[in-house]
Amino acid sequence: MKRALLPLALIAMGFAGSAAASGFNDWPVSAKFGDVKFSLTGQYNYDFNDPHNAQGVLDKSQTNRRKEFGFKVADKGKWDGIVYFDFQSKKWLDVYWRVDTKWLFGHDFGKVRFGYSKTPVGFEANTSSRTTSFMELALPETVYEGRRTGVDWALERPQYLINVGYYFGQDLQGDNDGTTVAARAAWTPFKASGEVLHLGLSGSIEHPQATTDGRDIRHDPGKSWASKPEMGLTTTDLISSGSLSHVDSNRRMGFEGLWIHGPLSLQGEYLQAHTKRNDGLPSYTADGYYAFGSYVLTGESRPYSGGNVGNIKPTHPWGAVELLLRYSALDLNDGPVLGGRQHDVTLGANWYLTQHFKLQADYVKVHADRKNGQHLDPNIVELRASVFF
Repeated sequence: MKRALLPLALIAMGFAGSAAASGFNDWPVSAKFGDVKFSLTGQYNYDFNDPHNAQGVLDKSQTNRRKEFGFKVADKGKWDGIVYFDFQSKKWLDVYWRVDTKWLFGHDFGKVRFGYSKTPVGFEANTSSRTTSFMELALPETVYEGRRTGVDWALERPQYLINVGYYFGQDLQGDNDGTTVAARAAWTPFKASGEVLHLGLSGSIEHPQATTDGRDIRHDPGKSWASKPEMGLTTTDLISSGSLSHVDSNRRMGFEGLWIHGPLSLQGEYLQAHTKRNDGLPSYTADGYYAFGSYVLTGESRPYSGGNVGNIKPTHPWGAVELLLRYSALDLNDGPVLGGRQHDVTLGANWYLTQHFKLQADYVKVHADRKNGQHLDPNIVELRASVFF
């Protein structure tokens, strides 16, 4: 435990005092050449997970959670692009080029993006990992498809936003062949600083493709819906549908809501996944939801932009402090498939030392009814130190 607290203590001691220094948040990570701006971007997380009453299923661990690094390039009002990679998971993140239609046509028809980016079903999953309120995503985000290669269009107006995408390529790890059509829309009757209402819905249809291995053997599409216990340093799924074979399509849908009123905010989401199968095999449906509340003790508000939330920007020399409470649930039982049910309660606390440093602490109470009839109710203590720019 003492070793786990060391990175947090070093950051706290080294930067809490410096947060009040003039210009501390203006890091020299960008440069302009004419109208074109080049920027470095990155994130580093060090995590500590300590599960109790886990019956040997989950292990205590501490290590790097993320080591992300990349660069951005932009000509403001015309286009922008990014190349971003996580050296911890050895996975590509965003890799795309985006064009502003006003530059091309003289009128704002939105922005068009080409490349590798997140599919739009999953409100919390589409929040940047550096700005998520809790250390780990809520249980129903297992529905999230992930990043895919394709093209999408986004239009934002004062009272609504629309995002439509067609994804025709596998992910950049070379997996998940197939196509996906996805859309997201949200009504935003007000979204001033500290006063936001966001109500949205999203949906997608994925058609996975069969693959052929090096021995020229065909493998029909399959799918497994599974969830970890909101603990990032484990590979163990407490509940799982198991492998569903002969998959024709995966349909995803979601309903999302966000309300911000000064230091108080409420957020929630319902997500559903439906797998249609061939050869007379029964279809399968999984669903779940979460709801959480956030209160910033130091008076700041969670910022909102482009249909999502960001990190709180401290207005005090000692930073900003946020308290949170979340309930999440996921049901993977459907007909003959007994994948299990799980619900978690998470108490969280975040300390935003500056615009580039954040400390997080979560306590997760897990209740899982597993498909083998085993009940597992671990308690998990999680700590994180984050640096991002």
